[in-house]
Amino acid sequence: MANQKSAILLLADGRSFTGRAFGFVGETTGEVCFNTGMTGYQEILTDPSYCKQIVTMTAPHIGNYGVNTDDVESDRIQVAGFVIKEETEIPSNWRSNQSIGQYLNDQKIVGIQQVDTRAITRHIRDHGAMNSIISSVDLDIDSLKEKLLKVPSMAGLDLAKEVTCPTQYVWNDTKPSSNDYKIAAIDYGIKTNILRLLESHGCDVTVFPATVSSKEILNFNPDGVFLSNGPGDPEAVTYGIKTVKELLGKKPIFGICLGHQILALALGAKTFKLKFGHRGCNHPVKNIDSGKVEITSQNHGFAVDLDSLPSNVEATHVNLNDDTSEGIRCTDISAFSVQYHPESSPGPHDSRYLFQQFIELMESNSA
Repeated sequence: MANQKSAILLLADGRSFTGRAFGFVGETTGEVCFNTGMTGYQEILTDPSYCKQIVTMTAPHIGNYGVNTDDVESDRIQVAGFVIKEETEIPSNWRSNQSIGQYLNDQKIVGIQQVDTRAITRHIRDHGAMNSIISSVDLDIDSLKEKLLKVPSMAGLDLAKEVTCPTQYVWNDTKPSSNDYKIAAIDYGIKTNILRLLESHGCDVTVFPATVSSKEILNFNPDGVFLSNGPGDPEAVTYGIKTVKELLGKKPIFGICLGHQILALALGAKTFKLKFGHRGCNHPVKNIDSGKVEITSQNHGFAVDLDSLPSNVEATHVNLNDDTSEGIRCTDISAFSVQYHPESSPGPHDSRYLFQQFIELMESNSA
């Protein structure tokens, strides 16, 4: 039975929503954002890119198919908090191990339900993403406002260090290593399905912490370098930008999401914070080369400034909702990246070709 304890979601501008406790009874803070995906809530919860964020789901019923041990993108829930309209307490799926409410409670993730998620989403769209607090233990608005004042802004936050692996490790999902390409993947908050897809394309992947140096990567001597997704402000990941800058022209590079932004910054471009970000499974992106429209999975709050691209970098993809950068490539060295998530977990498979493009880049570099 649903928790009947009251809970409050308070936004930094003073807007509040009263509902019922969902998941763990307690208190949490983070930047509130929204995701428009109809499915994939377990992958969203476990995506490291959501570190320090309170995610609002726009779909009205969450938990319909429960949760399981396979559909995870990391080893734990990564969101700071979870906001939904209504939990499905009795999930219906043969793969389900438990309900989403139990899953959140077991990992001590505070949530709120029975709130108007449509109103929350419209408020964020109008006023922008902002800090917020969910509490089911303190229902005093003035007290919650005081706590919110102490929460740092997402702008300027380096969160890659909080979600990266502590030491390097070899990824092998299914069988002993026998692949053709040796990949160094820099973990700024990498998703499991990216590793699976690299492996399925014939890659042996060794994952390195976000703070790895260019010297360590070059001593490893990979065929290519992968820059992962991750949370926070890309400009704050100064050590990552330095490493990538020192790798430019020495190894083929492929970046996704935060990795795209770090590559752009290493090349001399600039980034900026979006008003409310792009998060969902159905964002239209135009491939500038082919003219085709790809439906993409996205999760980011910052973007690369297209007007700041240096002369040796060209745009390859653009977002059709707001004309922001969705992909770049270098014209004189082997490096490219996309802002969206071609590993699409969850989401459509329109952009899976990018992994093959990385393979072809490595092949041409070794020829």
